[in-house]
Amino acid sequence: MASFLTDLFTSIFTPGPTHSLLVATNVSFAALQVIFFILLLLTYSVHFIVLSVLCAGLWWSINWFAAELEAVRQAEKEQDVRASVEGQQRRHERSDEDSGTETEGGDNHTTGVNHEAVASLVPPPHDTDTNLRKRRSLGSSTGDLSTDSEWDKVEEADTKK
Repeated sequence: MASFLTDLFTSIFTPGPTHSLLVATNVSFAALQVIFFILLLLTYSVHFIVLSVLCAGLWWSINWFAAELEAVRQAEKEQDVRASVEGQQRRHERSDEDSGTETEGGDNHTTGVNHEAVASLVPPPHDTDTNLRKRRSLGSSTGDLSTDSEWDKVEEADTKK
């Protein structure tokens, strides 16, 4: 029990949902549901049914969110593993190319440049007429839009009285 409380306290400062934090959350929501059920039996109030439904929805959403975070974490781990394997393969291919041996058949290897990605980095041509249009400010067209002029009118009306 003491180790669980220690793990729970340290999990507060750990990013992401930890096992001890999820266990504590689930136990707390289960206890709250039991309390709502007991209060429903004692008072026959519909409010406790509504509170129980809200509690169940929040409980489900917290567990769903924790599961989604875990799924994203697993996907990132798999992506990192794939990237490291591909990096090792590239290093192995480079070491084979740099070994000094020549092969027949010419140059059949690719340079590793993704031409579509390079093309997407080139900015599209700009139309100078549309970019250089002068924008009209709201205050320059008429003076009636300013709140200062409205206050000036109020002050003038007060001084005339």
